[in-house]
Amino acid sequence: MKDKDLTEALKNIIEKELKIFSKLIPKDAVKNIEDSIFPQIEKIVEQSGYVKKTKYENLKRIIDNLEERISDLEKN
Repeated sequence: MKDKDLTEALKNIIEKELKIFSKLIPKDAVKNIEDSIFPQIEKIVEQSGYVKKTKYENLKRIIDNLEERISDLEKN
């Protein structure tokens, strides 16, 4: 499962559970709760070994550049 899909699934579950409370509390409060919870969920997901696709792509680009530089140095 992609990290975006996992995050989206967790978000959907939490939103579903929060709908009950949203009837009782203002929408701003629900939004504030979401804003404070989801970064922590993403951190937990990353600690489990998953990373966002953008982070993976950036790291892969850096690694590819480093490998190319090493290859060039070995040739010289």
